[in-house]
Amino acid sequence: MRVAVDVMGGDNAPQVEVEGAVAAAREFGVPVTLVGDLERVKAELARYNISGLDIDLWHASEVVGMHDSASDAVRKKKDSSIRVAYELVKDGKACAVVSAGNSGATMAAGMFVMKRMKGIDRPGIAQIFPTLHGKTLVLDVGGNVDCKPIHLVQFALMGEVYARFVMGIPSPRVGLLSNGEEDSKGNELTRETSILLREQPINYVGYVEGRDIFNGTVDVVVTDGFVGNVVLKVSEGLAEAVGKMLKAEIKSSLLSQIGYLLSRKAFNNFKKTVDYAEYGGAPLLGINGVGMICHGGSNPKAIKNAIRFAHDYALKGVNNRMAEKLDESFPTSAREREVAQAPDGGKERVA
Repeated sequence: MRVAVDVMGGDNAPQVEVEGAVAAAREFGVPVTLVGDLERVKAELARYNISGLDIDLWHASEVVGMHDSASDAVRKKKDSSIRVAYELVKDGKACAVVSAGNSGATMAAGMFVMKRMKGIDRPGIAQIFPTLHGKTLVLDVGGNVDCKPIHLVQFALMGEVYARFVMGIPSPRVGLLSNGEEDSKGNELTRETSILLREQPINYVGYVEGRDIFNGTVDVVVTDGFVGNVVLKVSEGLAEAVGKMLKAEIKSSLLSQIGYLLSRKAFNNFKKTVDYAEYGGAPLLGINGVGMICHGGSNPKAIKNAIRFAHDYALKGVNNRMAEKLDESFPTSAREREVAQAPDGGKERVA
């Protein structure tokens, strides 16, 4: 149950990834395999006392840059750290992958090497958001900008399983993000999706608005990757802006500084709640394996927590649960449905 860490992908690689991996091995006892340029990784690892820690190294001669196209990165850079990390999972040498590299390439590598789960047309990227009453899972947050209703239904099914077995919510409330709660709102995509979701074996509560992501009235919010990514970036920007505004106000007067000292614990708790590093990364749902996508600018704390979440995800066998749920709703894959519905039985296209 090792976690393969792509240590070459992030903005500050490999320093941040190595420090986070060492912390995960030390604090959580998670066995890790560092994948990347062997000489650079060894040099970075030499800065730490790793005696007694279960840390392996695996050489990868190529690196996928942030500006590399996802398809080219996967097909042309066959010895890239992200592809090699997924190959380790495929070969049974690791149980999960953590990467802070190019998110498109990370997703493409997962699909190319691990393949999609049966019943999934497009894997989705999920993200946990803090709320007034716990946490809300939102997906997709950037993997698929153009979606069909069936894709959103698949996101909902995967999100429901993740919320139950990873977040520990017995009967997750699933909502569809729209511009109002009334059935008359939304667009063609959301209206068609809502009809399909009412037929699924989940606790679907209907349309929800953007504010419901943070007020805790729903556990899983489903949307397409275009809207989801906007929600993610706005939320990150808002959290950063609020933090800077508070800091400026505190420094504005002596009275404010005294007030801060008296309420410092509350401020620290708030900061911890909205800190993305507490959640580590975003799981890639829908591949035959476990992949955790981290922010390119992740700090060591984020990498450490992403490793822990990825390890727990694999230990709990969440993918097996998803496979069961998907098989219940979609006993045949999209390709099988396409072939079956073809006038000629799909023989020519299959050939």
